[in-house]
Amino acid sequence: MTSAYTAQDARSIQRMFSRIAARYDLANTLLSGGMDHFWRQHVARQVAARRPRRVLDLASGSGALASAIQRAAPAAEVIGADFCAPLLLRSRRRGLSRLVVADALALPFADTVFDVVTVAFGLRNMASYHRALSEMRRVLVPGGHLVILDFSLPTGPWLPFYRIYLHHVLPRCAGWLTGVADAYEYLGQSIERFPHGDRM
Repeated sequence: MTSAYTAQDARSIQRMFSRIAARYDLANTLLSGGMDHFWRQHVARQVAARRPRRVLDLASGSGALASAIQRAAPAAEVIGADFCAPLLLRSRRRGLSRLVVADALALPFADTVFDVVTVAFGLRNMASYHRALSEMRRVLVPGGHLVILDFSLPTGPWLPFYRIYLHHVLPRCAGWLTGVADAYEYLGQSIERFPHGDRM
């Protein structure tokens, strides 16, 4: 399974996230109606229940999920990795110190070293889903756990309304908040392309 992104697309995505880094968290919270906090807390509780020693949070961004996991599982070593350095700089403000600038398609870690790998809203942005998932599997210990949190399209009567929000309301609101509307036009496109249900 591969995405439609090229290396050039990946560089464009990297630049895009650099441009919205300063207001990334605020935009996510407002545009999800605060649900992003609930989703991350849910994942953090799931991770903590497994009593992991080492956790890798991929596409860690501003560190929101890594920070929630660290609070829920204070005994664990939580490492945040992202290919966008400006976003990782914001992770330090959350008190996270184990941060690595890394491409998920070629992780700079040995085999079988993490008990849990998490990815929140990041798999969609990776140039090859297959290569990224293979790398995640490689660094997980036998019997380890992968947790992927991401958007998909609803089914049934909600789909037309969701698409109106995704392609018209969200980019305009996000453009006003961040000054970078095209980043959120990309978000809608990436959600449309992302495999969901049985395809995933």
